[in-house]
Amino acid sequence: MADDTRSNRKADLLSRPVEHIDITSFDARPIIAAMDKMSFSSRDLARAADIYNTMLADEDCTVILTLAGSTSAGGCMDAYAKMVELGMVDAIVSTGASIVDMDFFEGMGFRHYQARELDRDEELREMYIDRIYDTYIDEESLQNVDHTIGDIADALAAEGRHGPMSSRAFIREMGRWLTKNGKKSNSLVKLAFEHDVPIFCPAFSDSSAGFGLVRHQVDKLKAGDPYIAIDSVADFRELTDIKIAAGATGLLMIGGGVPKNFAQDTVVCAEILGHHDVEMHKYAVQITVADVRDGACSSSTLKEACSWGKVSTALEQMVFAEATTALPLIASDAYHRGSWKRREHKRWARLFDK
Repeated sequence: MADDTRSNRKADLLSRPVEHIDITSFDARPIIAAMDKMSFSSRDLARAADIYNTMLADEDCTVILTLAGSTSAGGCMDAYAKMVELGMVDAIVSTGASIVDMDFFEGMGFRHYQARELDRDEELREMYIDRIYDTYIDEESLQNVDHTIGDIADALAAEGRHGPMSSRAFIREMGRWLTKNGKKSNSLVKLAFEHDVPIFCPAFSDSSAGFGLVRHQVDKLKAGDPYIAIDSVADFRELTDIKIAAGATGLLMIGGGVPKNFAQDTVVCAEILGHHDVEMHKYAVQITVADVRDGACSSSTLKEACSWGKVSTALEQMVFAEATTALPLIASDAYHRGSWKRREHKRWARLFDK
């Protein structure tokens, strides 16, 4: 394919940006109320919405959002950002991809695009277009993110902030960078920095951050200089510190996997540290398409988690649905019910200020 033809073809494929849903632009309360009178997944969704609203109405409750999967790329990015901005979320545990490849990526001014052709992956590779099911990402733009992450690490090391640090501490610096250089006012990473909402990525290097940090370490090693390293144990310790300080906690979990289990395990970790008075997560909602046939349901059902001392079964709800269809309804319902208006921002990131 000639360069001009390839360029035109790439421009055509990357011509329809994903538009992120605005949870304030529609009122989901009537449909949630109607679903509450139905059965099957509809009633599960309505109960999940009610539990989330109960979390928000409980002024002592710290709400922890966990993110796994690609809902941010798929159109939920602004919903999560709005929840942070309004104090509907107090801490986040996520995959690196959701935070770096998706939100920070758009915070730098890049976009995700709707894919119309799903069977041309070899052609996509030739044009440096990455595919997430029916969503496209420009790989050349994504590599810009890789290098920016490396530059942030370089700058921190130059300031003497080298050695191990939690992903939370590094992501906070990403948010600081976006306040000065970002192109999107409502980036989740930026708003989390501004509202002192800590973001943890236990597998941070499993994302574009990994490429940038590897480049940073290789360059520093060649020069014989100290470098940044991400400490996942520090992540676990810091999130457990929040659990111990918070007391009552609620989990709103999108997908499962490492973020879900990481957040749940803070109760057990607190007990190991001698805090036997730390209660199980009081509330829990999980939206997932995983099931129990592999013995896990992407890190156990919520009822099963009770046997490990992680989650109370009094107010928990599994919703077996694809999250881009369910999360906007739950979030819009909560926005319009307005319990968040009576909450103070918890600002847990300040717990780690020195």
